[in-house]
Amino acid sequence: MREFFIFLAAINIFSYAIMWIDKVKSIYQKWRVSEKTLWTLAIFGGVFGVWLGMQAPIYHKAGKSNFKILIPTIAFLWILGIIFWIH
Repeated sequence: MREFFIFLAAINIFSYAIMWIDKVKSIYQKWRVSEKTLWTLAIFGGVFGVWLGMQAPIYHKAGKSNFKILIPTIAFLWILGIIFWIH
């Protein structure tokens, strides 16, 4: 179980960093990280890092309705899964 939570921490830190990098690249009109990559990270456990990237100070993808709806939904499902797994 410890390894699982280490994995979750690592993928969320990585996801947050990717959101930050993509935001900077969008400002400077450089090559961007694909939304498919962001969704993949979220689904495989990095949803909290992606969600944090949507908050201050980054506000990346915060205006996109699919991110506003689906990221909290994925986070909720991850929380439920963890609760059921622990109990």
